[in-house]
Amino acid sequence: MTNDPQTDEQYENQTGLIDKDQRLLERGQWSTKSEFILAVAGQIVGLGNVWRFPYLCFKNGGGIGFATQVIVVYSSTYYIIILAWAFFYLFHCFTWNLPWATCNNTWNTVYAAPVWIALQLQDRKVVYFTATFPYVMLVILLLRGLTLPGAGQGIIFYLKPDITRLGDPQVWMDAGTQIFFSYAVCFGCLTVLGSYNKYNNDCYRDGFLLCLMNSGTSFVAGFAIFSVLGFMAYEQGVGIEEVAESGPGLAFIAYPRAVAMMPLPQLWACCFFLMVILLGLDSEFVGLESLTTNITDLFPTTFRRRHSRELLLLLICFICFLIGLLMVTKGGVYLFQLFDYYACSGTSLVLLAIFQCICVSWVYGADRFYDNIEDMIGYRPTPLIKYCWLFITPAICAGTFVFSVIKYTPLKMNNSYVYPAWGYALGWFIALSSIICIPLWIIYQVWQAKGSLRKRLHFLLLPADDLPVPQRSKMSLRQRTLKYCQSIRCTVEDTDFRVAA
Repeated sequence: MTNDPQTDEQYENQTGLIDKDQRLLERGQWSTKSEFILAVAGQIVGLGNVWRFPYLCFKNGGGIGFATQVIVVYSSTYYIIILAWAFFYLFHCFTWNLPWATCNNTWNTVYAAPVWIALQLQDRKVVYFTATFPYVMLVILLLRGLTLPGAGQGIIFYLKPDITRLGDPQVWMDAGTQIFFSYAVCFGCLTVLGSYNKYNNDCYRDGFLLCLMNSGTSFVAGFAIFSVLGFMAYEQGVGIEEVAESGPGLAFIAYPRAVAMMPLPQLWACCFFLMVILLGLDSEFVGLESLTTNITDLFPTTFRRRHSRELLLLLICFICFLIGLLMVTKGGVYLFQLFDYYACSGTSLVLLAIFQCICVSWVYGADRFYDNIEDMIGYRPTPLIKYCWLFITPAICAGTFVFSVIKYTPLKMNNSYVYPAWGYALGWFIALSSIICIPLWIIYQVWQAKGSLRKRLHFLLLPADDLPVPQRSKMSLRQRTLKYCQSIRCTVEDTDFRVAA
């Protein structure tokens, strides 16, 4: 064996590492950086920015991968029902009388089916429209709302802080849950979108920009919503707290009722529901992209053939459509509320966040992950990030989880109807069906591995074979490999890269 000096590039070739970007080209890649930015913006800027964040401000002053995709399936299924309602309201904006008070059940399936068909036919280029046009509608609604009488009172209620509420655990639970939903944390969708970037994409910078965009949108949307609610309270002579609602109640009851009091109500209702539809479609596009990509990566030989991916997307849409039909029956709204309350609950997402922090920071290693990021973006982020992975984020998530369990209150329909025992059992089954994927997959992988239990766990905790080695670790890795080769009298070419690592 010779110890001739080798360049890092030569060593990578000898140990079997292939070019990172070449793998992406084989799998698929964003054609432009703007497509990626708009796609992520479409995912994180959704309906929650419009109907949840403003209300909360007023009110309060591995197996992990499978678990995330179960949550994506649930959210995609009941999200479509919201879009079907939005389409129904939008089409009725073109009538002389706005029939917000009546809603026959026959329209639900009629409007839900075209939405799924549109999602199946979606293309990545559509984000140029769906991610940007809602901002045009938001600005129009904001300008109109600020000119209404009583708008100032609504904005004061929106912005006025109540310092005493900071001692209420419910405030922190609401804030934590909103962060998870608003930024799509632990849904797995952002990971999928990022996987189509080049290896050296500056994800650190993108994260800052997109978070600022998302928070800014939520903040501005609050002005647009509460200026109109202030007008509604002014017209009715009641307090703002009597007209403010959260969730679908805001989008389909309170806001349409307020719009109906304005001049040209059809125009403003059309702008609002068009914005809601585009925000919802954008999030649905990304959710389906996440499901399709993960299944394709699990079975590449099956679904990377010609038109196989399109057929897979059609199958996913059809299955979700069938599940969603249960929510458009006469009692479907009760099932919808169960999905909304339990399927994508903050408790499930917080648990996923804790497991992800443990796996990345303590199993894989925070230092190693830190080196990976430096290798990708070309510089080391602030050290605070590493300590967030290790301590701060898991501690906050654990605290939020404990508070959510202690403060748990069973779901009530319109704060009055109490579900039967089997209804709550169904809700908890839906909530736990995603989390249970983690221990089940661990048991399956341990069972499939060979050797003693210790060897099985050691093997399963090793990084993947094709994981790129950080530049900082290459020389030390090469030295260890050469030392290993000397001890067994082999060449670098004969050395298994994973064993050497």
